[in-house]
Amino acid sequence: MKKLVILGMLAPLFTAAQQPLTLPDAIDIALKNSLDIQVAKNNVQRNEVLNSYGVAGGLPTVNANANDVEQITTINQEFANTARNTKRSNVATNNLSANVTGSIILFNGYRVVATKNRLEELEAQSRQLLNAQVQNILAAVMTAYFDVVRQQGYVKTIDQSIQVAQQKLDIIKTQQTVGLANNADLFQAQLDVTALIQTQAQQQLVIAQAKTELLRLLTLKSDSLITIQDTITVDKGILLANIEQRLASNPDIVAAAQQVAINGYIVKETASQRYPSLRANGGYNFVYNKSAAGDTRLNNSYGPTLGVSLAIPIYNGLAFKRQQRAAEIDVKTAELQRQTLVRDYSANMVKNYQSYTSTLQQLEREQTNYGIAQQLLDLVLKRFQLKQATIVEVRQAQQSFEEAGYRLVNLNFAAKAAEIELKRLGSLLQ
Repeated sequence: MKKLVILGMLAPLFTAAQQPLTLPDAIDIALKNSLDIQVAKNNVQRNEVLNSYGVAGGLPTVNANANDVEQITTINQEFANTARNTKRSNVATNNLSANVTGSIILFNGYRVVATKNRLEELEAQSRQLLNAQVQNILAAVMTAYFDVVRQQGYVKTIDQSIQVAQQKLDIIKTQQTVGLANNADLFQAQLDVTALIQTQAQQQLVIAQAKTELLRLLTLKSDSLITIQDTITVDKGILLANIEQRLASNPDIVAAAQQVAINGYIVKETASQRYPSLRANGGYNFVYNKSAAGDTRLNNSYGPTLGVSLAIPIYNGLAFKRQQRAAEIDVKTAELQRQTLVRDYSANMVKNYQSYTSTLQQLEREQTNYGIAQQLLDLVLKRFQLKQATIVEVRQAQQSFEEAGYRLVNLNFAAKAAEIELKRLGSLLQ
């Protein structure tokens, strides 16, 4: 698991000084603040506490008991020897007893062993689920971080388009001063500038909302101010074979396999209830009975005890047998769930790799296409300045440039998202 960097003062620093938030910073903050990870850690600690022979029932149990009863009674005793007859009222009596008892299981159908193994498997499973939660948080934070970068990339394209629209408007104004342009072109150019400024404002809202989502994943205040100055760089060296090899070690799949083992131990625990149970018992008893009248005035006994007890289940309505059959069905269900998870993860891996490779190929072509669109726009704008192109041609070239810019940013993000998901499936995020 990635080592956590303590950044207790980092979040206020971003708010106060407006330093750029980098991806490593975002990951460290998420790992430190994530409530989901804290819950998963608590589950690990809980299962660590429960994983003991005492909880499994393999250690002795010792109990101490004491009882003291003061009583006022009426005694009426008659004997063959009438001289011994006693008849008295309001006789004070005291009954005091105390004992310490200890007990330990000698045999109960290996239930203690099965329970201890189940507790160990539960602890191991909780650690795998913690690892899975860490990978999920890392993937979510990285995707949200690069989504902000993507949305900011749209703004850069819009800003360039606004500059072109403003140049177009300036050219028309210059041409109009010498009588080479009409009001229709002027009005259209003004509308184009206004429309792009509106688009820019709308995109700023999208960026703000993307940052809010990132702040949610970082468990920071939703109104915190952060700036991100980054680009999307895609790792182009991922191989499907490497992800396939690591898929078996995916913590979700490992946890599913552990659930099969856990259910198997529950079968053994349930089956053990059908076997005899042998227990060793020992202790020390003390009894003190005192009466102010009657045949027995004092009775005091004390001493150690030692013995064994044997319990043999004979019949309980076949409840244990039915519980065992139900537990065996749970094992089959857990195995089917594991197979389903492996199937889904394998399909997800292949689909993301297909998206990854296809997007990389498109990305190379789109980078060339974007350069051509930029050159075309510059050329058409120069021709427009020389009255060799119309305003419609400028708008078409401008639109082609914007679409190429959007596609380039989208392909970069799509490739990065596929890369992140592939690394999550292979537990390679850090």
